[in-house]
Amino acid sequence: MRKRGADGGSSELVTSDGSTRIADAVVAKIATMAAKQVGGVHAMGTGMSRTLGSVRERMPGMTTDSTQGVAVQVGERQAAVDIDLVVEYGLSIPDLAGAVRTNVVNEVEHMCGLEVVEVNITVDDVHVAGEDVDERPEEPRVR
Repeated sequence: MRKRGADGGSSELVTSDGSTRIADAVVAKIATMAAKQVGGVHAMGTGMSRTLGSVRERMPGMTTDSTQGVAVQVGERQAAVDIDLVVEYGLSIPDLAGAVRTNVVNEVEHMCGLEVVEVNITVDDVHVAGEDVDERPEEPRVR
């Protein structure tokens, strides 16, 4: 049984009345939102997954993947999180990774009551302002 007592509340996942199972997708969504809250995170996911996500957004009837760049393993009492990030140029990657890791652990533990045993972060790219095609002003096709 796991209880969080530091903030006065408790998060019991296994009680005498039964157990609470939190789906992997829920933990992944919380981890995604927590990572995106940290300033300096430009995008989530590897280059290929971001490209596929961009194509998917433009197709009618398709929804975006709200957990792109995050994979989780969830047990009865513990969770492990893997995150792929694109960071803004000029920031300290170790400091940013530490901030993301701290925020993800805090949010998952607070919201789910799961012990986060590890948060592995892979920085796949560095975003430079003006580098993206979408950021450049579109030139007219005809003159």
